[in-house]
Amino acid sequence: MATAVVHYAAAAVSDRGRKRPSNEDAYGFSVEHGVFIVCDGMGGAAAGEIASSIAVDEVMGLLSSRSGEQPAGLLRVAEQAICAANDAIYSRSQRNEKLSGMGTTLVALVVEESRVWVLNIGDSRCYRLRNGSLTQVTLDHSLVEEQVRMGRMTRAEALRSPLRNVITRALGTQECVTPDVFELEAERGDLFLLCSDGLTRELTDSDVQSLLGVDFPLDNLCGRLVRAANKAGGHDNITCLLVRAEG
Repeated sequence: MATAVVHYAAAAVSDRGRKRPSNEDAYGFSVEHGVFIVCDGMGGAAAGEIASSIAVDEVMGLLSSRSGEQPAGLLRVAEQAICAANDAIYSRSQRNEKLSGMGTTLVALVVEESRVWVLNIGDSRCYRLRNGSLTQVTLDHSLVEEQVRMGRMTRAEALRSPLRNVITRALGTQECVTPDVFELEAERGDLFLLCSDGLTRELTDSDVQSLLGVDFPLDNLCGRLVRAANKAGGHDNITCLLVRAEG
């Protein structure tokens, strides 16, 4: 039986990793407004960093300024915010040749009491840990993951594939993009993880479940995840945002 959730707690850590010269990930959250977001930018020079920052700023700004919205309307506002972010990134890249083709992944969590909406574009993910069991909520928009879902590639082949970095949907790379949307009912004690692929490329779901399965403060748990990903190689930027449902 789902239990109405009256509030949430959150913490986040973002790290450059051990191989990349800069951090193109970005995140933002407002417990007060019930919005949490992680983006992983892509593009030459500093374009990825610019794209991810624009996305976070646009989505956070629009969702944090909403007022008087009924719960049923929050999803509509979230989708409008993501469209606005896409427009902002795309138009910026069109105006500046050096930023041409820049884009970003996005995974966002929007909450209203026990109602939870997860929206994603690209291969940044949302997981839910409930009663010690970790479940991936989102589906990656990546070439290898789509091949796996169609039965054309095994999971082991996907992990070894030289095409594993190819994503099939991104924010800001074209005029229009549509996020996947997942609606959930949160229960007291649920722990949601939003993360960039710098975490999931280094750690298995079993690793993440084990690292989260201890009663530590959220910022400590984020630190555990980042340290483990760096220890495993740290080949990419690593961002973890944890959101806990508390009654």
